[in-house]
This record gives sequence, C-alpha cells and structure tokens, in this order.
Amino acid sequence: MSEQTPLDPAADDSRGLPEGDSSGRPAGDPGLPDGDPFGLPEGDPFGPHNLPYGVFSLAGEGEGRRRVGVRLGSYVLDAGAAAAALGSPYVSLLARATLNPLLAAGRTAWSDVRRALTAWVTVPAHREAVRPLLHPLSEVTLHLPFEVADYVDFYASEHHATHLGQIFRPDAPTPLTPNWKHLPIGYHGRSGTVVVSGTEVVRPTGQRKAPADSAPVFGPSVRLDIEAEVGFVVGAPSAHGTPVPLTDFREHVFGLCLLNDWSARDIQAWEYVPLGPFLGKSFATSVSAWITPLEALDAARVSPPERTHQLLPYLDDSAESVADEPGGYDLRMTVTLNGQVISEPPFSSVYWTAAQQLTHMTVNGASLRTGDLYGSGTVSGPAAGQYGSLIEITWNGRDPLELPDGKRSFLEDGDEVTLSAWAPGPNGTRVGLGEVTGRISAAR
Repeated sequence: MSEQTPLDPAADDSRGLPEGDSSGRPAGDPGLPDGDPFGLPEGDPFGPHNLPYGVFSLAGEGEGRRRVGVRLGSYVLDAGAAAAALGSPYVSLLARATLNPLLAAGRTAWSDVRRALTAWVTVPAHREAVRPLLHPLSEVTLHLPFEVADYVDFYASEHHATHLGQIFRPDAPTPLTPNWKHLPIGYHGRSGTVVVSGTEVVRPTGQRKAPADSAPVFGPSVRLDIEAEVGFVVGAPSAHGTPVPLTDFREHVFGLCLLNDWSARDIQAWEYVPLGPFLGKSFATSVSAWITPLEALDAARVSPPERTHQLLPYLDDSAESVADEPGGYDLRMTVTLNGQVISEPPFSSVYWTAAQQLTHMTVNGASLRTGDLYGSGTVSGPAAGQYGSLIEITWNGRDPLELPDGKRSFLEDGDEVTLSAWAPGPNGTRVGLGEVTGRISAAR
C-alpha cells in the first residue's frame, strides 16, 4: 500500500440521506445532535480536521474483539466497518486489531486513507452508512493503539536540561554538559512496559542510596516523578545500515501522542552512573490512546529555537531543503495532579526537533521498525509554571507544591496525573491531543 492508491471511490458517493424516524435518524443512529452531517459542535478540537487514530473494543464483546477507531468529537468511528460499508479499498488496513498495518503502509497510503476518512465524516451522502458505526467514547474500552517495537527517550528540552544541571551541578561553569548543544542525547528504553492511558502505575521497587547513607537500601521508590513528553510513532521502516536524513522525517513518522515517562528519581540517581537510566525508568511509560497524524498538525509547525552552536551537517536544519518545512510544533501542554493544574509546558521551546532526533537515532546505521516509539524528553519552558517534572517544579523537593489535599514534593500512592494538549489547527481551529492519565498504586 505504499504505492499511490486512488482515492476511495466511496468518498465521492452521491447517495442521498437516509430515511428515519421523525427526528430523521436511522435505526441504530447514536443520537448525535443536529447541525452538520454528524452533529459536531462548532470548534470541537476533535472535528474532521483532526481525526486521530486509536484501537477500541465494545462492551459485551470482550477485549479480544479489538478494532481500529477514529475519534470524532465524543464518539469513535469503527474505521474498518466504515471502510467495508462504503466498499473502500482500505478495508485491509483499517479492519484490523492494531494500527501497525496502516503504519507500515507508508506516507502515500496515510494521506489517501485520511482523505477518505475525511470524506466519510463530512459528506452528507455517507450519513446513513457511517452514523450507526459511531460509538460514544463512554461506552468503549480504549487499548494501546499499536504494537511498540523499540522505545527511545531523548533529553531535548534545553530548559529542562538547564534546570537539572542547576540542581545537581550548582558549581559547574555551565549547567549543560559539553555535548548537549551538539547532539540529541537519549537512551534506549523498554518497549514492553509502554502502557495506554488509564493503566495504573505500580510504584517501583529497587535499590537507592542517598548521599548521606553509608550503604544502599532496597525498597519502594520515595521520589517518584513524572515527565511530560511528546511521543513520535514510526510507521515506514528503514534499511539497516542506512541513515535517515532530516528531509525524510515525514516519510517515516506517522504521528505523535502525549507521553508520560514515569521516573523513580532515587533509583535513577544510584544506578545511572556510568551507563545511564535503567530500572528508574523501565517500569512504566504511559501514552495516549490516540495517535494524531502529522498531517493534522501542519498548521502547528513552527521554527525551533535559535541555534547557538554550529551543527554538524547531518543535524543542520538551516538548509533551504529543510527550513521550508519547520521542524518544531506549537503544542500547548497542561499537567494536572489530582485535578489541579501544576504546569503548562510549551513544546515549541524544545531545542532538538523530532526530525533531528530521528536522524541522530539512525545516523550510525540503526534501522527503524514499524511501531518504533521515541519520546522528546521532558518538555519544560523557561518560566515557573512551565516545568514538565516535579523535580523541577519543587526544585528537587526543596519547595513542595501546595495542593488542596496536602503538600507534594514527589508522587504519593493514589495520586493521579493527567497530561493534555492542543495545537493550532486550520482556519483558527484547535487540534486536540488525546489525554494520558495514570494513577499511582502501592508497590507490590
């Protein structure tokens, strides 16, 4: 399906609207309000300009009957069933239990399927076929939308890296490490513990040793933290031994999602020298149930922060061939803890772009696989109220958060964290990103 495929012939269907009861609704209609063909309120951030992908199951059918869905307002469209009902050639990609076949199909297929879906939910002639296939979000179970191949996490926010340098190396001449402005720093994580939003996060157990302790101790982490991030989902793979240049970013990356890279700071501090994060990070990484395709975010593209160092050619995004498609994204993020807003990190401030991260990840010849996921690293802005982790917000516990249910330096059992975001869309609209939520449960 990576070859050019003609637009779904059903997209131009001229069939009339269905007959129904006195309200005009056909049997099986979910009862959406009147207005446009599918009753969306004006300005809905999950309107036809968005159409993020997920995987869901219906109550009473069991989790084994999973299917690809597309979010439309507060409903989810059974994309495979719609493709079948409209005689679409894309049924082989959409009538599946995971997004991986669609991810692997490549950019041409991604664009064609998106155009077809847009027609299915905007053309009045498709109302009869499509409306019975819309299910209220409140009545479905959402699942991890794709099978994760590899997971890499970066450290791409200059403000986050600067804050941690100031916390842990206050006497250093500069808070950034010497390599930070020359390459996107990252680590290889554990794909098997990537979980969908809503999955409980069990407090991890491991070794920890405070500076004043004479020996390490074993037990539950007492400095459990969040990291507000954006994850990028790889679709089309690449050949082993062949680096992916900056200009090929959109040929390989299908879309993005919100990501919370939970971090046990005390376990991490004891283990990470000299090889880096391990057990302090590998116990859970939460992602949204919805993957927003890059095409939905074209209006949110912005130039990255000004470079202060000359980059090596493979990372240099100042060339005209790259600069005409700016690599930053204007995503407005919000972090809540137990329902209280504690931060609003701006993704547009992130120094290293997703394209640079992808290029650096493959410059040594490492191959991409369908379902690879890589995170931006903690997103933090320069000002208080824009920090993407508790270690920054509380300055390593020195300045606890004052919440209605008590003070917090780090997470306690029962705490619930939610990341949400939106981006500017076409014609003044907003593109909503799916939330990612996790509640902390006691160590086992």
